Amino acid sequence: MNSSNPREAAGGDAIHVEGLKVWARVGVLPEERSLGQWFVVDLTLWVDLAPTGRSDDLSLTVDYGQAVAAIQTCARQVVCHTLERFSEQILDQVEEIYGPRPIRLVLRKCHPPIPGFDGSISVERWRFAG
Repeated sequence: MNSSNPREAAGGDAIHVEGLKVWARVGVLPEERSLGQWFVVDLTLWVDLAPTGRSDDLSLTVDYGQAVAAIQTCARQVVCHTLERFSEQILDQVEEIYGPRPIRLVLRKCHPPIPGFDGSISVERWRFAG
């Protein structure tokens, strides 16, 4: 497996979980950590989908519902200052479920409290099978 190219490692196949909205208590300001705010998670899991594509056997693929549930649980429990820390905890949870595999995570803070700024802030993280 070529760990530097996740798409190549999984034969080009991936499962995407996109637009998962979660409420979490993450931010530098005390109000962000006490009141919480919305975040959006995009997760890509590289996995060979051909066996399930040929057989329609769910046991031969990843159950992305487990990833959704783990991210939702992590969001409910986390209290931290940075997107980096929150994203690390999500990656750890996903890796605990599926084992080491190529993973891409984008974690977006929907409405950061920055005067005059109406956009979002995100971090993009990668894990490569080891």
